[in-house]
Amino acid sequence: MEAFADFKALQDSISASLVSTTRTAGQIASEDVSFHRSLDPSLGTVLDRQNARLLALAERLLSNAASNTEVVCPPLPDADAVDGNWRGIVDVVDSLLEKADISLDEYTGAVKRLSPSREQTPTKVAPRQSKIFAALRSQDVPKPQLLFQHVPTNAETEPFKPLLESKPHAAVPFDESLKTRETEDGLQQYPHPYENEIAQYEYPSRVYTHADPIPYLPYESTTATFVDTEEAVEEMLEELKQAKEIAIDLEHHDMRSYIGVVSLMQISTRNKDWIVDTLKPWRRKLQCLNEVFADPNIVKVLHGAFMDIMWLQRDLGLYVVGLFDTHYAARALGYTGGSLAFLLKKFVDFDAQKQYQMADWRIRPLPQEMFEYARSDTHFLLYIFDNMRNELIAKSDFSVPNHEKDKIHDVLVRSKDTSLQTYQHPIYDPEHGLGAGGWYKLLSRTPALLSKEQFAVFKAVHQWRDQVAREQDDSTHYILANHNIFSIAKEMPTEKPALFSVAQPLTQTVRLRSDELLAVISKAKQEGANGPDMHAVLNEVNIKLHGPLAYEMPAPKTNAQPAVPSGPTIATGPALNRITSQAAAGIRSTISRFWGSAFSNSGGQKRPLSSATLSVPLPPLSAEVFAETTESAAPPTPAAPTPKSTVSTPATAGQEDDSIFTLKLLGRKRKSDAITSDGDALATNNDVVGLPDEEEERRARKAEKKAAKRAKKEAEADAAAALEEEEAFDYKTAASVLNANKPDGSRGRRDDKKGKKGRETKAFNPFVKAMDAPKGLPRAQKEKAGKSMTFRD
Repeated sequence: MEAFADFKALQDSISASLVSTTRTAGQIASEDVSFHRSLDPSLGTVLDRQNARLLALAERLLSNAASNTEVVCPPLPDADAVDGNWRGIVDVVDSLLEKADISLDEYTGAVKRLSPSREQTPTKVAPRQSKIFAALRSQDVPKPQLLFQHVPTNAETEPFKPLLESKPHAAVPFDESLKTRETEDGLQQYPHPYENEIAQYEYPSRVYTHADPIPYLPYESTTATFVDTEEAVEEMLEELKQAKEIAIDLEHHDMRSYIGVVSLMQISTRNKDWIVDTLKPWRRKLQCLNEVFADPNIVKVLHGAFMDIMWLQRDLGLYVVGLFDTHYAARALGYTGGSLAFLLKKFVDFDAQKQYQMADWRIRPLPQEMFEYARSDTHFLLYIFDNMRNELIAKSDFSVPNHEKDKIHDVLVRSKDTSLQTYQHPIYDPEHGLGAGGWYKLLSRTPALLSKEQFAVFKAVHQWRDQVAREQDDSTHYILANHNIFSIAKEMPTEKPALFSVAQPLTQTVRLRSDELLAVISKAKQEGANGPDMHAVLNEVNIKLHGPLAYEMPAPKTNAQPAVPSGPTIATGPALNRITSQAAAGIRSTISRFWGSAFSNSGGQKRPLSSATLSVPLPPLSAEVFAETTESAAPPTPAAPTPKSTVSTPATAGQEDDSIFTLKLLGRKRKSDAITSDGDALATNNDVVGLPDEEEERRARKAEKKAAKRAKKEAEADAAAALEEEEAFDYKTAASVLNANKPDGSRGRRDDKKGKKGRETKAFNPFVKAMDAPKGLPRAQKEKAGKSMTFRD
């Protein structure tokens, strides 16, 4: 910097270098480089070496410019990567220019830099600013799981082993609880460590006893304790052991993590609230809370605990014994809503700020608004539990045996089943697409018809997304949205511009790994040409999930003659009874799974079928008409035309007519019906219903009208031809039409050689046809400046 002590000199030097480089690049681009390469191979080698050097310099410059920012520097392995990653290059340059503007403003004094003490001091954020802050920071927060003592690998294929290191309040020893067993599918799996304790658990008598609700402490005058150290966990544990009921809730994040991560845990007693930071590297030491969570004397109240139970097992090794789920209580009581916000409004008249429900709970330090929202989830929950318990008891009839009208027993049984849920590692099934993250559920719910190539691309892209998500420890939706997979499968792009236009909105992962994704698409497209059909695979998976049909059609008889090809074969006797019984046993149930026995007490009454009146009498139809016979049926003889008859003659008594009936709708003629000029139908192998007299008369009248109309047209044509035969116009002796409308009023006349008075010509207006042109639309907007190009010889 000694040679450029003055900023102006430095600026001039940089500008001169940029101008010189730009001019040189422009001159090289204007030359035919490919032609020179063909003349001198050594020149091509030099150019390739310089291209590699310039790309390496450009990548280094972009990497330095993107440092200490959220922008990711795109790789530039070749010249084509510049076009493919152009948007990423523009992002890096924009961030660099933005930092340059800020630096220049600070250098010139336009903006004063904050002092370090003021930058580090946390300030209270307004509620709306906090909401925006939480939404915008969701992509920028460093992944806390990278600092855990047990970093997730997302590559586990073995059964999930419980994280327990000890088992407080055990009825079955700890070692026996961790022995694997075989499931119905033939797989080895670890059982629930507290399975026996939960199955044999008896809730305390106070759960069945009506008592006045214990009021909650004022929300405005109390606060929660933030637990982020091991010492604070020990202090909280000692206070929790003294409680009889505790309320628990979790805040979970699953966008920048493949399996998700528990970010916060809220615990409340009747007198105090705690907010536990579960993102600490020592988070698995929270297993000490099993001394309370598994204590049968303490009732644990949660709302919608199905996923919370598995998250506690997966991340913290915690198990709940004595669960009371208020969501099941709301359903048992028939409330119009089952959410926690509904219960808070109903019992406490508290409006929960649900805009923070989907916030990024990894943010540290936690904003005050998010802290208060997390606290409100459990602060009032025990008071709500008291009210719902009393209402369940009031609406239950304990005298009825088998707990048929015991509502609180129903809630407790459902809560037990929820606490017995076990977490398992997500295993990807590329062949059948089964599992929580498989492609089968996504494809079966979407009415999309894909060809073999598209189906292969769909499965390949779906599997690629899962592999990348495991590798980067991100959710699959962060890598690529579901609708983008369908768009890519339908379009099957093979180039980057087409891929980027289809996969919108374009994620950073797809932009950086576009070459890898295009290779997957091309390979799947080639293999899919001879691959399986989409419907065949879906049917195979359906059979695997639900089993084959419970009935089968009877096999055809080998000694029977072929039946009439136009009619179906209906089995009678034992065969028909066997099919009916099998179909009823396999398909139809006596009790509806949805309505239950609501329609079982109908008293045997059936709804009468609506009768239909036919205008043509038919012979009696029964199963015997369509049944297979052992005698060979003679070919039907052509029926003679039946003039002036609406119905064919019925068969005589005792004679069975096996011929086929073909009815023609009166008043219409199909293209397949052949009618002679006399109006009679042509003779066929089928019995044909004849046409009535009225129909023939109507057709005759219609033909007469057509003939009269045709004669009228011929007469008009003859008259027009006669007019054309008049004396032709003499153009040589005719006056010019330009003199037909002179200013002096004179009119041009035709000079008749025969002495007859000529007729007056009409006034001539040469612009009369110009007014017939259609009017154009008015100009909607002014023309804007466009691109211009300069050409030279």
